[in-house]
Amino acid sequence: MKKTIYLLFTLLAFISCKPQLEPVATTSASNTSTVDSISTTIPFNPEVKTGTLENGLTYYIKNNGKPENKVELRLVVKAGSILEDDDQQGLAHFMEHMNFNGTKNFKKNELVDYLQSIGVKFGAHLNAYTSFDETVYILPIPSDDPEKLEKGFQIIEDWAHNALLTPEEIDKERGVVLEEYRLGQGADERMMQNYLPKVLYGSKYAERLPIGKKDILENFNYESLIRFYKDWYRPDLMAVMAVGDVDVALLEEKIKSHFGGIKNPEHPKTRASYYLTNHDETLIAIESDKEAPFTRVQVMFKDLDNASASITLEDYKKDVLESLFSQMINNRLDELRNSPNPPFVYGYSFHGGTWADTKEAYQSFAMTSETGQLNALKTLLEENERVRQFGFNPGEFERAKKDLLARMEQSFKDKDKTESKRIISEYVRHFLNNEPMPGITWEYNFYKNFLPEAKLEDVNALISDYIKETNRVIILTGPEKEGLEPVTKAQVTTLINAVKNTTLTPYEDKQLASSLISELPTAGGITKTETNATLGTTTLYLSNGAIVTYKKTDFKNDEILFDAFGFGGTSNLSTEDYLATSFAYNGLSEAGVNSFDKTTLDQMLSGKIVRVSPRISTYNTSISGMASPKAIEELFQLTHLYFTKLNKNKDAYASYTGKQKAMLGNILSNPNFYFQIEMGKFLSGKNPRFTGFPTPEKFDQMNYDLAYDKYTELFDNANGFHFYFVGNIDEDRIKSLSQTYLASLPAKEAPDTYQTFDFRPLTGGQENIIKKGVDPKSFVRIIYQGETTYTNKEHHALKSLGEILSIKLIEKLREEEGGVYGVGARGSITKFPYGWYNFSVNFPCGPENVDKLKAAALTEIETLVNNGPTDADLAKIKEAQKLEYKEDLKDNKFWLSTLKDADYLQKDTSRIFDFESDVDALTKADIKNVAVKYLSDAPIIGILYPED
Repeated sequence: MKKTIYLLFTLLAFISCKPQLEPVATTSASNTSTVDSISTTIPFNPEVKTGTLENGLTYYIKNNGKPENKVELRLVVKAGSILEDDDQQGLAHFMEHMNFNGTKNFKKNELVDYLQSIGVKFGAHLNAYTSFDETVYILPIPSDDPEKLEKGFQIIEDWAHNALLTPEEIDKERGVVLEEYRLGQGADERMMQNYLPKVLYGSKYAERLPIGKKDILENFNYESLIRFYKDWYRPDLMAVMAVGDVDVALLEEKIKSHFGGIKNPEHPKTRASYYLTNHDETLIAIESDKEAPFTRVQVMFKDLDNASASITLEDYKKDVLESLFSQMINNRLDELRNSPNPPFVYGYSFHGGTWADTKEAYQSFAMTSETGQLNALKTLLEENERVRQFGFNPGEFERAKKDLLARMEQSFKDKDKTESKRIISEYVRHFLNNEPMPGITWEYNFYKNFLPEAKLEDVNALISDYIKETNRVIILTGPEKEGLEPVTKAQVTTLINAVKNTTLTPYEDKQLASSLISELPTAGGITKTETNATLGTTTLYLSNGAIVTYKKTDFKNDEILFDAFGFGGTSNLSTEDYLATSFAYNGLSEAGVNSFDKTTLDQMLSGKIVRVSPRISTYNTSISGMASPKAIEELFQLTHLYFTKLNKNKDAYASYTGKQKAMLGNILSNPNFYFQIEMGKFLSGKNPRFTGFPTPEKFDQMNYDLAYDKYTELFDNANGFHFYFVGNIDEDRIKSLSQTYLASLPAKEAPDTYQTFDFRPLTGGQENIIKKGVDPKSFVRIIYQGETTYTNKEHHALKSLGEILSIKLIEKLREEEGGVYGVGARGSITKFPYGWYNFSVNFPCGPENVDKLKAAALTEIETLVNNGPTDADLAKIKEAQKLEYKEDLKDNKFWLSTLKDADYLQKDTSRIFDFESDVDALTKADIKNVAVKYLSDAPIIGILYPED
């Protein structure tokens, strides 16, 4: 349930943030609409009620009606692992765990039990995280009941100062935290331990990873944890935030009554800030590991000065210029990524926060092939140097401005349709880092006024501050294996010096066409129109046999979602042709359409919010995307072109396969990936059409010409193709565009159909033991699956059984046994292309606990088979389902998938409004019946163990 930024580190994620400053008491101020009329200080959002209590606690409040009848609560504590004493390493994160294990008003298990009873899921909704400098607690609460709202505030108050921290519960939680520690072990963690001291040179940050040290977690004294809580969980380091469908005055009263009486310590410890030491030399870290699945390169040019917050308009202008810089340099890197011989799988650059809140850096990053590190590093350095020497071009600059303004305009248009959980995240950043928070209205107007005046030379000048020979860190990480010659520090140093002396040429911009389609296709017609008043949909039957269904909504002002499918897919290919093309289809669209390559298309669509992607699956050919209403015609044009004018370009395809081989080439060295792949073979490997994992060798075996021909064949029949649109739709516009771009698509006399095959995946009573890896980590998967006859009632009951079992497994395996960090169960029944049920349980654990925890999980399953669920557990999942359903009804994605699934999966869409009554009608007997029917026989069991 709880997460820690430590896990993100293992993925080498960048944390882009502003520096941490002490909280500033801010009051609402009047907003303005033009840059000229505002003061020199960035204003504070007038729609947010904020203040500081006498004890120093800061609060933020906003009324927001999306979603309805819900409020998002946050307790933010400006205390993380950086504040730990030597005997407390890992206890900031441990303290986060303990707040869910007993407080003054919610004893052990009462908190989670209560929240589940009102529909708040453990982990999915209720959550928290710990980082170097902060701990944040996340609590969404239904707001239509005064008692629930009051208890929500009581919960976050208890987290702030009422944790019990009993020795018994502390000792119980050690096992859970140690399992989380175990999850983080692996190649990325081992390499990170070696390079992090160079990234965070001369700083305490390098010694205070939030997960802490294993020996301390196992053996710390209770007093050490209590001391951390008393020292740092105090109101002058806290903020309480409430955003949702509740009156502001009521929320403010709740905050004052619950938090106003909390006292600060008589002699509070100083909340110090910690800084990185500057260094003259370039620090180089080259790390490898036998289990490293990916190869990466990172260059950091750390600022000489410590980070400072954006306070003035000049600060904000610089932030905008930095965004323009990032947009343009990344456009160039994307162009290289899409070139015939790409230097990397992915490349990205930005100026922003590091792992230390007090230091920012200009950073360039790339994922590459195992032998491509030096080439990727060379490319990153050269492209930065190219900008330093020649700057960006006016054409690039104008496109970047269009893109930034389009994204800002979309946010502005949807300002009253933004979800509370997105809004409140900005408040967290403001409190922790003093990130500007003027409000989207001010920001949009600022961008509209400033961007036309922004000067290219000001953006070009930024890199002179970024690039320097001091405070530079270069990190290379990747696999270690026989035959792979590791890069040396001498090679990196030689490369750096060589780039300085390389003769470069300016980037050349391209002349762009004025439109995607120069000559409009001959329009077709609409032969019939049907409306469904219950669903609020309109269906158009087109002259070529295609069908369009659309639903106009007001859930978002600047969003239209799109999906479409036609039956057929690769099921209509011979086994020989399928095996020769299966991994090629995803790479075909890399060539672009209508003679425009992918880079040119991106440039032509600058300033337009639009995306379209074709797909070929087993039983269907499909295409999906999204657009703002302003770009709806481009969405239709791209759709038409992917049907009719996909480019054939072997160089573009080779670029795609090269990147895929580079990214996936070492993935089998990772135990978790290896386990998933081997289980796939175990379950379906006897299928004559089984393709397995896409290895480099399999990519080399693909037949590009054949795949292109089959794509063309699969997309040459729009008859029976069904298109779905949901969002802020102009009905006259969509009818006109459908006739022009969809009714004109090629069509045959009859719709395509699909084929089914005799093969069925493995069922019951099987066990697969897989050994991989050196860390003491295991994974257990328990699977029940087989053929059945689909009914909506049984599908709902089996899905609900999974939710109930998840509750019981968390209680048993995590809270009672302390043997897992996370565990879950999931069940479903599908009817397409044949009736099939699947029910699975998954959890990671220590190898020494596999047998015990597997037996415990099977016992919980047996209990449900014999006795069914309790009244309380059934009530919990019913409440959660109803709450999620109410939110889904106001979500475009939900409606798009519902409308499509009605046709593709042959479901009865008219039952969508019967869901609540279906939930109410669900009984313990229904749950027990599906448990008996589907979970009585022996399951398939897969277990990952480390190598002997």
